[in-house]
Amino acid sequence: MIKLVIFDLDGTLLDTIYDLAHSCNYALELHHYPTHPIEAYRFFVGNGMNKLVERALPESDRNPATIAKVKRDFLLYYADHSTEFTRPYPGITELLETLQVKGIKLAVASNKIDSATKYLIKRFFPQIAFSTVLGQREDFPIKPDPAIVYEIMKNADTDKGETLYVGDSGVDVDTALNAEVSLVSVLWGFRPKEELQAKGATLFIERAEEILGLLK
Repeated sequence: MIKLVIFDLDGTLLDTIYDLAHSCNYALELHHYPTHPIEAYRFFVGNGMNKLVERALPESDRNPATIAKVKRDFLLYYADHSTEFTRPYPGITELLETLQVKGIKLAVASNKIDSATKYLIKRFFPQIAFSTVLGQREDFPIKPDPAIVYEIMKNADTDKGETLYVGDSGVDVDTALNAEVSLVSVLWGFRPKEELQAKGATLFIERAEEILGLLK
């Protein structure tokens, strides 16, 4: 019986791609680098902010110093523009409310900066009492390392057999497999089904409410 559902954030709960793309393009332009179409960012995100900026930069400039300065301006701009276009995916708010009423524990595990993760969850889902909301933190491994899932399960006092992980990317598939928890992959997010299948995903949903049927 599932007692805890852990959600990825970007591409799973929230459609954040436009604000992420505009913010990163702003920082790139500020440093006189070429920008990218929004669709390209669907394949830049997922492995943390450092990797996002690295992928956005020209290969010849993907060094630690350049990544750091572009990332700094990206995060400064994103802090003030993270909710201009970002919205929950259809049915997500209703799903979370229903799960909460049913007594299912809810949590978030993201590779987005921890402060931004917590801010967006509070901003868009103030009525939901998540047991744990965690993003990328200094000196803590990011997904697909399973440490974040283990920490959430410990906080929720649940074990692997009682946990369901929900995500939209290959990173999420790897995270669930590494943590040895059940996985459902969503098809409304940033990555194509083919990527998820190649990583080993076998259970897919196209609408948020389908999760309820998996918990019966």
